[in-house]
Amino acid sequence: MPDKLTSQEVNSKTDPSVAKQYDTETSTEQQIKDLFKTIDANKVGMLSTYRKGTGPVGRSMALAKRSGPDLLFLANAHSRKFSDLKEAPECQVTFQDTKTQDWISVSGTCVTSSNSDPRIKDLWSRGAAAWFGDLGDGKHDGSASDPRMSLIEVKAKYVVYWLHQVGALGFVKEVGMAAVKGEVANTGVLRELGEKELEMARQMDTSS
Repeated sequence: MPDKLTSQEVNSKTDPSVAKQYDTETSTEQQIKDLFKTIDANKVGMLSTYRKGTGPVGRSMALAKRSGPDLLFLANAHSRKFSDLKEAPECQVTFQDTKTQDWISVSGTCVTSSNSDPRIKDLWSRGAAAWFGDLGDGKHDGSASDPRMSLIEVKAKYVVYWLHQVGALGFVKEVGMAAVKGEVANTGVLRELGEKELEMARQMDTSS
């Protein structure tokens, strides 16, 4: 049901229409488990880097692997994202499920690795080769040993995500009721994980 607002809340320092969205009841452990599950259900995300003179620049990327809250992507070393990251290693990765409206935003620092990184062979697939092509020189062939085949690892520092709590019909009903009654639509939960919680997430993933 939509959440009612009170005059005392309206006068508080925190806008209740924002504050009421945050999940303060679910345990950190469960929030981490839900984060992992939601990322794993969304294999393609938007990686945004910062380019001097332009600002944020995003591009769609297929997730090669999730390691706890950290994300690994295979990428072409000649792409401009690498020059962006050399200048400013901070980045953002976002995921969204258009069916449920669930979304995730991962802010962190990128660490790039050349083709000598042994993890590339484990992460490589024929699907990845399709984005590199075979240049016919016996070297740049889109394989795991292609010198262009590099790794981007996003070390998460801050995560915020929204998880739906109602279905499509419930979403429409909830928004409609809130609009009519002047209340706040309660369709899902908003959760934040900082560096302390993300380190806990890494430990949980290692021990699982």
